[in-house]
Amino acid sequence: MFSYHRGERAVQERAGLTARADHSARAVARTIPEVAARFLTDRPMLVVGAADGRGRVWCSALTGPPGFLRVPDERTLEVAAVPRADDPLAETLTGGETKVGTVAVDPATRRRMRLNGTARPVDGGLRITADQVYANCPKYIQRRTPEAPACGSAGEPRRSTGLDTRQRALLARADTFYVATSDDAGNADASHRGGDPGFLRPLAPDRLVWPDYVGNAMLMTLGNLAVNPGAGLLVPDWETGDLLHLTGTARLLWDVEVPQTRRAVEFTVAEVVETPGAGPVARGGVERSRHNPPVVPMSSAGIR
Repeated sequence: MFSYHRGERAVQERAGLTARADHSARAVARTIPEVAARFLTDRPMLVVGAADGRGRVWCSALTGPPGFLRVPDERTLEVAAVPRADDPLAETLTGGETKVGTVAVDPATRRRMRLNGTARPVDGGLRITADQVYANCPKYIQRRTPEAPACGSAGEPRRSTGLDTRQRALLARADTFYVATSDDAGNADASHRGGDPGFLRPLAPDRLVWPDYVGNAMLMTLGNLAVNPGAGLLVPDWETGDLLHLTGTARLLWDVEVPQTRRAVEFTVAEVVETPGAGPVARGGVERSRHNPPVVPMSSAGIR
């Protein structure tokens, strides 16, 4: 039976959301429902979060034609793909058993499914044994229709220890990113974050911040950060297909003046990996979620 760990409980209690979190916990299962299996099978991308051999948390993406994800039984997700050799999680995901958090999102229908468990390399792909399976609400997902990247379209990654001007501009206009965290036992999680452009704010080459909008009250990402500050971000550029991977540490900020929430997350960058053309491209425009709160300058929220 699912239960929250001490970090999750601590942030739920401070936020006054314990009762709502207990209600949301009923949706967490160890098995993959049939409707979830059909959803996963139709997806062209799976976001994966895990820690590398140095303990740094990264968030990456595995892509393929619909059907590259398969659910042979109620506890297993098979992935007919592995990361490129130069992906930040390549060695971790192909080297043996590891804890992973995954999230699959369909921007066209604003549906998402999270599956956390243990991944093992098998026959040129991955087999993930599920420990936690649950859907999230459609809040903050921007409606668009991404196209999977063409095979072999990715360029050579660019690596640095800080964000350059162009990368900071990408963050400033982003309306979607993914965040990976893990608890102090190494159990990983990956989650979606969305909002109007400007909600993800780069403050310096090694520092950015985003508001923690109201969700299902489970506060799993924040709970992990309460016991383990390591985090990884994946920011897609929907126009070019470029993927921006960041790893570093994050901390929760309480009592900030942000619309519809009083929480924000500050992220300190340790390493940047930008991979040209490795992600999906979305053509035909975007429909912003009606749930997106207005964006305010971080200085107005007391963050400088």
